[in-house]
Amino acid sequence: MLLLIFLVLGLGLGGVWWRSPLPVWNTAGGLTLVPLDVSPRSLGPVRFLRGWHLQSFDSRFGGYSALIRLGDGRFLAGSDRGYSLTFPQPGTKACCSDIRQLAQTNDWDKRQSDMESLTRDPGTGRVWAGYEYTNEIVRYESDLKSSTFVAPPQMHHWAENGGPEAIAHLSDGRFIVLAEVDPGWAESSSPGLLFPGDPLEGGEPVAFRFRRPDGFRAVDMAQLPDGRVLILLRKVVWGIPPGFRSRVIVADPAQIAPGGMWSGKTLFDIGDPLPTENFEGLAIDPQENGHVHLWLISDDNTAKYQRTLLFEFDWDPRKKARGQGRTPD
Repeated sequence: MLLLIFLVLGLGLGGVWWRSPLPVWNTAGGLTLVPLDVSPRSLGPVRFLRGWHLQSFDSRFGGYSALIRLGDGRFLAGSDRGYSLTFPQPGTKACCSDIRQLAQTNDWDKRQSDMESLTRDPGTGRVWAGYEYTNEIVRYESDLKSSTFVAPPQMHHWAENGGPEAIAHLSDGRFIVLAEVDPGWAESSSPGLLFPGDPLEGGEPVAFRFRRPDGFRAVDMAQLPDGRVLILLRKVVWGIPPGFRSRVIVADPAQIAPGGMWSGKTLFDIGDPLPTENFEGLAIDPQENGHVHLWLISDDNTAKYQRTLLFEFDWDPRKKARGQGRTPD
């Protein structure tokens, strides 16, 4: 019973995990992608293609809570310790992997390093990140070396450890920001904001609620070519050690209304025979045939029993398969 209480306290409002002791500081370790022994298979309308276990001896590696694609065949993952990981998309000729500390972060103070969300403008290369504890949105220039930030007053009351967990820069210039949890501990929904433009440029956002199906929490978000967005959801499954469930839903920003409730429809759940993990990062890669590839990365919480996994899925958004239209509870 005491152990269970300890686990609950360790999780906190937003799912913060207890961590294994950090290894002796090392910045010389490279990145290795070990293919998973899992065959391609269909999960409803989505097909799992392949997966990898990402490994590195670098002490800065791990804890990835967000994922975006860059314009040069690489991914950028952000960690809750304030580090970025840039690495080539598997199967491409892009080079190379790199881990660096982002501007305006302090890896020894979680209040200044807990990045939970990323989004990017493909036109300028600018990157926006959402930080918990401070409930700030930080804008990075394309080199990731210079940044500015804003703490929107509409986010001041958001939970310190359950703040801007998902952020999406829409193709029309607007931004959606979703909190992970409700500051009042409501289990059915959490706050959301729709900014008319760059949050750092001012403009009054539309406040709404995001319906959280089945106790899941939004942990990342990315826009599809047709204007809809995919939202990655995560839920803790209590046990010793605890486990995780993950779900991806489809939602339409056109249905966001001031003070309204925004929800989506289930696309697929991750479960057996695929390994389950604490998936917190989602990126979309449009294909020439109209399909999209979905990429998911997991947060290992720097715990020895967890892994940093990378999954690739294929989906044709033009087809409505059986079960795709299920509305969350």
